Amino acid sequence: MKSLILHPDCVDGPINSISASLDPTSQGFEVEYRVAGDLARVRFPEHQVAERTDGLWKATCFEVFWQGKGEIAYREFNFSPSSRWASYAFTATREGMSNAPVDAIAIACSRNDREFILKASVATSLPLPATAGLTSVIELENGDIQYWALAHPAGKPDFHHACGRTIELETLE
Repeated sequence: MKSLILHPDCVDGPINSISASLDPTSQGFEVEYRVAGDLARVRFPEHQVAERTDGLWKATCFEVFWQGKGEIAYREFNFSPSSRWASYAFTATREGMSNAPVDAIAIACSRNDREFILKASVATSLPLPATAGLTSVIELENGDIQYWALAHPAGKPDFHHACGRTIELETLE
């Protein structure tokens, strides 16, 4: 598991830590996020029908950014605790955004007073070797938004910045 870092401009809150893991598979990838802290002070979207939905990043959600080595284009995947999801393709940083196809996405969540776990399995075609970034948007009960990532660029939060893609993914054996 890798530890995500709270953006320095964000106010500390009820979250003690967020850790995540990403594993490529022959069909796509599996990702797991673990959020620890006072979860009663976090807004989690209510469970809904699992379907593609835009704007998930406006509330608590978890994201994967995937970029083939040497490529300018990249993919973004969003996973909501509601079970809704999104998949986008970009031709360059924040440019040429389009809905990207997926064969299947399954999201499972569990929660107690101190830990929330989201696991997602994605079946889609992705390049390897690649670099990847894991991020999270956390909406607090008071309306504050926290931005968590493996690394942050200077300035305002920007999950699309390449500095956040710190995971090296090699070709599957």
